[in-house]
Amino acid sequence: MKQLSLLIILALVLFLHNSCHRNAPPGNAKDSIAALPFMNPDLPVDQRVDDLVGRMTLEEKIGQMMNAAPAIPRLGIPEYNWWNECLHGVARAGLATVFPQAIGLGAAWDEDMQFRMASAISDEARAKHHDFARKGKRLIYEGLTFWSPNINIFRDPRWGRGQETYGEDPYLTGQMGMALVKGFQGDDPTYLKITACAKHFAVHSGPESTRHSFDVRPSDYDLWDTYLPAFRTLVVDAKVASVMCAYNAIEGQPCCGSDLLMTDILYNKWKFRGYVTSDCGAIDDFYEKSYPSHQFSPNAASAASDAVIHGTDVECGGSYHSLVAAVQSGLIPEAKIDTSVFHLLEIRFRLGMFDPTALVKYAQIPMTEVQTPEHQAQALLMARESIVLLKNEHHFLPLDAQHIRKIAVLGPNADDSSVVLGNYNGFPDHTVTVLEGIRQKLPAGANVYYEKGVDYVQGSASADVNAVAARVKDADVIVFVGGISPRLEGEEMPIHLDGFSGGDRTSIALPAVQTKLMQALYATGKPVIFVMMTGSAISTEWESAHLPAILNAWYGGEAAGTAVADVLFGDYNPGGRLPVTFYRSVDQLPSFSDYSMEGRTYRYFKGDPLYPFGYGLSYTSFAYSQLSVPADVPTGTEVPVAVTVQNTGGREGDEVVQLYVRHTGYAGRAPLHALAGFARVHLMPGEKKTVQMVLSPRALSLVDATGHRSEKAGKVEVFMGGGQPLPASLAAGSVVGGALSVKGATYDLAP
Repeated sequence: MKQLSLLIILALVLFLHNSCHRNAPPGNAKDSIAALPFMNPDLPVDQRVDDLVGRMTLEEKIGQMMNAAPAIPRLGIPEYNWWNECLHGVARAGLATVFPQAIGLGAAWDEDMQFRMASAISDEARAKHHDFARKGKRLIYEGLTFWSPNINIFRDPRWGRGQETYGEDPYLTGQMGMALVKGFQGDDPTYLKITACAKHFAVHSGPESTRHSFDVRPSDYDLWDTYLPAFRTLVVDAKVASVMCAYNAIEGQPCCGSDLLMTDILYNKWKFRGYVTSDCGAIDDFYEKSYPSHQFSPNAASAASDAVIHGTDVECGGSYHSLVAAVQSGLIPEAKIDTSVFHLLEIRFRLGMFDPTALVKYAQIPMTEVQTPEHQAQALLMARESIVLLKNEHHFLPLDAQHIRKIAVLGPNADDSSVVLGNYNGFPDHTVTVLEGIRQKLPAGANVYYEKGVDYVQGSASADVNAVAARVKDADVIVFVGGISPRLEGEEMPIHLDGFSGGDRTSIALPAVQTKLMQALYATGKPVIFVMMTGSAISTEWESAHLPAILNAWYGGEAAGTAVADVLFGDYNPGGRLPVTFYRSVDQLPSFSDYSMEGRTYRYFKGDPLYPFGYGLSYTSFAYSQLSVPADVPTGTEVPVAVTVQNTGGREGDEVVQLYVRHTGYAGRAPLHALAGFARVHLMPGEKKTVQMVLSPRALSLVDATGHRSEKAGKVEVFMGGGQPLPASLAAGSVVGGALSVKGATYDLAP
């Protein structure tokens, strides 16, 4: 009996050994693995991937579909973690150059600078990854698959994650996102530099408190007119390597298991060829009963199967562990597993992870490329470009440093080196606060007085605002650096304060304690400049009516303080423009949980905003003339347009030329007007430039009530200038308009 038992055990060991090493090469030597077809860089990638997938067991395949994919030693495959972040610099992985938060990048309206920044970020990402790999480190935030950018539409200023987006306009969002994707993924015909990710697909923009259970039911019109165009730009035009499906449900199905989003649109209509990741925990939301979730699926196996069948290749979470049992029980065929694993491995091959580093040019980027002087200079340039001058009464700014004896710098953001880093951020070797930036500008002997004064929302120990004002009444000028903070607005945060809840905002007004202090400072009779840091639109009705100057500096990155000081003292002429509408109060907005675009964003808002989308002042002035628009064009053709812009002031500066279209006489639903092009141009005093753009058929098209997009015959008004075609801008000549007649049969566009 004992001998029989030993024989049974021996047979079992041999069976398990053979099962685990199915299709393995003879022996375990590295040279035997190197001889396998999937390791041959001369073979086509799809052939190599097919070979590798064919050598893997079911358990090994499913392991590769986990966010933290385990190693497969018998095939020489190291462990790999798919999760990495680089929203505005390599994040959460130590030293990195930190550029302005994404909303500030949107405010720069500069595709070329966006591309250059993305190239710098991907240089640092590659260098850091290979440094980690040489040290045997392959954990979270150490890979090459990055889950950025966030291209959701910032439809409501109360959404805490809106700071991660490029604003409220589908076209601006798509163009800035595409520049980032191209800078990230590189131009090598064989290898990707790093992978970008279009997230969160789709119709995802708050509230944070209900994101795990909310079922969005947008109209077909809003879906195709507002929520999907930027995703289409990144998938179809930019060839983004990955997409992240969102937490919320749409039309009764979780986004990661949506027939509409995943099957019909992403794979069938847009022919997506890349990999799809879930948001973290999104598959758990299919079935989890311990918190409010969709409760769409009965259990983990059903949820995981549904997600994979719909094309969600990798899960950030734990539900995919159930896929082994799901396949064995017939809930999902193994062929579906093979498809997802193929998508994932294809990306890793295209990143050069299975090839000698000598063949992959991006693998040669050294660690000396992290935080280079050039990258730091780019961070400063982007911080400068992002700043929006909202008010400058009687040309109060710029300040003359030589005539300031004492300047008072106050406010919760004046000397906070963390607030300027935004969220999803890295860590530079030095961050410049506004206080430090101002100190660097003033000559020796000038007095820079600083105190915090008040906190963001509640008063601090020195919150007797009259006492604070008394201490600075002898200053020549007072700079209050306030606003809000990434510690108050962001992703699903445990914050519950007056005006803030769960990462979102319940009020868009500047916190009352800050206005109260500025009122006391204003009462001293000394000029007060408000420098506002924020990731979202803030209502500043009192400040806008009373203070001589207001700067919106967003969360400006590592060089934020230098950039603000450069603008305050005239070493840089601000040229940023708002990527979102600044409303007067939440009373002007529909319910936060209402995803209809009626009454939202400049495209559909009919009220009187505090500051409109596309708005921003300069220290110089610009004039527009000679708008060139063809009188008649056939449907389905590109339309060239041009305008002459001149710097009519005394300073050099940047102007953001904006192109809008308006469909006159169209009976269906359409935007009031829509951005269709933009260009940031630099002009010396007196200099003229002719700015040329092209209106594509898509830019001239409209979406009907069923979501169908086509270019229709009819009259289209065309406007070019320094802002929206509002009555005041047209009267002032800062925007010029014309019209073209589109003729011919209706021209259908691809979805």
